[in-house]
Amino acid sequence: MKLTSIKICNFRSFYGKTPEILLAGGDVRNITIIHGGNGAGKTSLLNAFTWVLYERFSAAFAAVEQLVNKRAIAEADIGQAVECWVEVAWEHDGKRYRVRRSSRVYKRSGSFEAGKTKLFMQVAGDDGQWYLPPQQPEDVINQILPSSLHQYFFFDGERIEQIVRSDKKAEIAEATKMLLGVEVINRSIKHLGEAKKTLESELKAIGDSETQDLLKQQGKIQKESDRLIQRLSEIEQELECQQTLKQETSNCLRELSAAKELQERLLELENQKALNQDGLKQTKEALKKAISSKGYTLLLSEKTAEFAEFTAELKQGGKLTSGVSREFLDHLIQKGRCLCGTDLHVGSRSHKSVNLWLTKAASSAVEETAIRMGAQVDIIEQQAVAFWEDVDREQARIQQLRQTISQLENELGNIQERLRKDPSEEIRNLQKRLDEIEQKIRDLTLEQGANQQQITNFQREIESLSKQVAKQEMNEARQVLAQRRIVATQDAIERLMEVKNRQEDQFRHQLEKRVQEIFSEI
Repeated sequence: MKLTSIKICNFRSFYGKTPEILLAGGDVRNITIIHGGNGAGKTSLLNAFTWVLYERFSAAFAAVEQLVNKRAIAEADIGQAVECWVEVAWEHDGKRYRVRRSSRVYKRSGSFEAGKTKLFMQVAGDDGQWYLPPQQPEDVINQILPSSLHQYFFFDGERIEQIVRSDKKAEIAEATKMLLGVEVINRSIKHLGEAKKTLESELKAIGDSETQDLLKQQGKIQKESDRLIQRLSEIEQELECQQTLKQETSNCLRELSAAKELQERLLELENQKALNQDGLKQTKEALKKAISSKGYTLLLSEKTAEFAEFTAELKQGGKLTSGVSREFLDHLIQKGRCLCGTDLHVGSRSHKSVNLWLTKAASSAVEETAIRMGAQVDIIEQQAVAFWEDVDREQARIQQLRQTISQLENELGNIQERLRKDPSEEIRNLQKRLDEIEQKIRDLTLEQGANQQQITNFQREIESLSKQVAKQEMNEARQVLAQRRIVATQDAIERLMEVKNRQEDQFRHQLEKRVQEIFSEI
């Protein structure tokens, strides 16, 4: 998780909307130092990160209920809503994330009424397209850095002293379990136990559903969903207008002789970035295709080895030998005459010789099947080798395209910064206008994504209510199903316990080995 920027609006000591603070992330200069006197907002800045990500605060953060800037509240009218928000962007595992948490207060006479906080997230892949995560934003954040571990990465001086105290060993041990994934297994076992209890008492009594109340609630949600759908249409029109303004402003910059060269270079870089993003998207699709078409061959390595061992045993036992087949010898015995013309009378020496060969000969069907399967196994092994070659090639291209896109973005940022600081006031104003348009486009895109997410949630609620209305029968069948689920839950608990024990043993052995290596170097 690499933090890239933060932007604050009316949060604690930060009045109004702050400029976007870009955090250092290069290979050489990768530390950002923010200094200031007492009360300047250093602690507020630290807690801005923890609030937007986890809605948590440090111990030194006083009056946690007072999040909105006091000046902004004082300037508001009675009954007016005042909003504060923090927006943080970061990169993780080849993806870019942008999350915003907001909170509102309503000014009253002599006081204010706090509202609920809202969290919104968008994710962008290497192709630059922003989309809503399939999971809840809180779940995505906790998968990257769990809430219980954030205090080991966002901390002040007081927290450092607590970490190194001897009585905090248990806390550090729990954090280590969290990083190793053991805590996730513990929670899974606990939740499965609770689910088992719920299943045991779930269908004892169903009762009649209050259909009218459900339908009324469903209609209310549908009405709100329709309103958001209408707003989405308005946002699309506004985005089109902003894109037009952006193009016109860029053209004005290009017409100025002092900025023409930079603007043309900017346009060229944007086109190159778009081409590389398209190439990156195609390369990732090619990688997916290779995995879907040849990835299964990696899972057959054990089976192909077993097949080779099995055929070798058949050959050693004389059950798979090339030459005369058992079916041919059976035909000669039934016919009573050898291929050379000798009669094969029962009990004769010739008959005994043919019978002796019959015990040694293999079935032609088995031999043909073994040969055919052997050829198929060879093809599978060749495909496995080709699969790794394809994966290595596509991954190398993905890495190359990512580096190229990163270089293009850096150069684009440098040119834009030069335009912002250009001696010509006209150029600076046009670039400022472009920045404002870009910000407007970003805000509209974020609102668009938030509305889409809310519409999706509404649709799920409507679907859930529809299912509740339709529940009238199937009582006995559901009880049988619940019993099957109880058995499956208990089986899952036992398997997770075994996984936990094995993982703890593996970590213990790795830790002992590492400690021995360190002491051997001393």
